[in-house]
Amino acid sequence: MYPMIYRVSSAHEEHDNRLFAVSTEKFIGDEFGNVRALSIIETRMVNGKFEPVPGTEKEIPADFVFLAMGFIGPEKSPLLTQLEVELDDRGNIRRNENFETTTEGVFVCGDAGRGQSLIVWAIAEGRSAAAAVDTYLTGRTQLPAPIPPTARPMMV
Repeated sequence: MYPMIYRVSSAHEEHDNRLFAVSTEKFIGDEFGNVRALSIIETRMVNGKFEPVPGTEKEIPADFVFLAMGFIGPEKSPLLTQLEVELDDRGNIRRNENFETTTEGVFVCGDAGRGQSLIVWAIAEGRSAAAAVDTYLTGRTQLPAPIPPTARPMMV
């Protein structure tokens, strides 16, 4: 079950109309091909799945639509196959304590190795991976390595 924690921040107070338990059915455009509204329907949890509630359809005016697509792992491109890197159980690129993949000399950091996370983690991992690459190439480094690849958030 999803956590039932609702917090209002200053950004929300500016003019945030939050709707919960709804599903977007379609985007509605104007005569010029611009989005003008979203068609939504209320949902309810039935046997662990959200199902539409008939008769609750409505339109919400919109000037822009931003899609949060989620993250299902790194793109499975031919490059990963050519490099012969292994993936972990979650579909991320497997790495060791030095950010090195299962292919010697190939390093990974950020979402591709950690999984979906915040940009600050990707930045910190990028710096640490750069230090690891420097050590790999030169035998030493003076670059900062703020976090190991196994670091986890202190709070959730």
